[in-house]
Amino acid sequence: MDYRDAGVDVEAGRAFVDRIRNLVHSTFRPEVIGGLGGFGGCFQLPGGYREPVLVSGTDGVGTKLKIAQVLNRHDTVGIDLVAMCVNDVLTSGAEPLFFLDYLATGKLEKEQLTEVVAGIASGCKQAGCALLGGETAEMPGFYQVGEYDLAGFCVGIVEKSQMLDGSQVQIGDVAIALASAGIHSNGLSLVRKIVSDGGFSWSDAWRQVAPHLRPELLGGETIGETFLKPTRIYVKPVLAARQAGLEIHGMAHITGGGLPENLPRCLGTGQAIKIDPNSWAIPPVFQWLAEAGGVSKEAMYNTFNMGIGFVLLVPPQQVEQAISYFQSHDIAAFAIGEVISGSNSLVGLL
Repeated sequence: MDYRDAGVDVEAGRAFVDRIRNLVHSTFRPEVIGGLGGFGGCFQLPGGYREPVLVSGTDGVGTKLKIAQVLNRHDTVGIDLVAMCVNDVLTSGAEPLFFLDYLATGKLEKEQLTEVVAGIASGCKQAGCALLGGETAEMPGFYQVGEYDLAGFCVGIVEKSQMLDGSQVQIGDVAIALASAGIHSNGLSLVRKIVSDGGFSWSDAWRQVAPHLRPELLGGETIGETFLKPTRIYVKPVLAARQAGLEIHGMAHITGGGLPENLPRCLGTGQAIKIDPNSWAIPPVFQWLAEAGGVSKEAMYNTFNMGIGFVLLVPPQQVEQAISYFQSHDIAAFAIGEVISGSNSLVGLL
């Protein structure tokens, strides 16, 4: 017997690396040393930093992958993978430098996984970081044929004096929400249960399923298309806003746990955030989930982003500037609350 008899095709793995080589190279920054295929990716730190601090992050896509695999559409989940990592790193004020991925599958299917890597490369370009390398593991018996899982790893850099750690946040700072591009990559296990238990199909059109929720806002999409929309990457517009003079005291990436869990993470000692729950319009997809699944308001806010993907804390005098800046970059922005004295909590949301 040989390795192929056990379900692992080494030659197919080598051919796959050759197939994605150009995708990987298209993301390279000037600091990348060498190419694809070494035991480790090499990256020279950019110049101009006096006290550079490296910031790292890792994450996955979760059960959103199940939807991609059911629909046989794999070009967006790679963007999600990058977004979940680089948006986290961004909250420290860091610029993402490079990204690595880990891709595990039951059987290496070149067309399918090339789509995945194409999405990863697209996400890296959106974030301005290099896809420095990765690992593809063929694991028959562990994953079924057609199944795969993803993990991502990102390293960013920030000048120590510019790093955000909560100490810059002041009482009276205003929370500016940046709109999400939908559900992003959290809460999909609950979404899948609602769809399954409700007898819905991923191919159902919203205009038939929920005509009362203004289906025109969902662009004539199917349920599956809506929930596969990739996570928005906020890196370039936020870093550009800081460079343009916007004074940002804190940032939060709204992922699993929603606003209640994530927003207080950017606060300093003895601080809380008072939220006005009527300050933004919740997108119709979340209204449908609450109705179709009989999900309580508290569970919705603790599971989903509810239309808010990222939050900035800015001084009161810069609120209008912040909102105008992001709206000019096609990202809806709105003030949702302010920092008050408290104990690292969210007040007024529920």
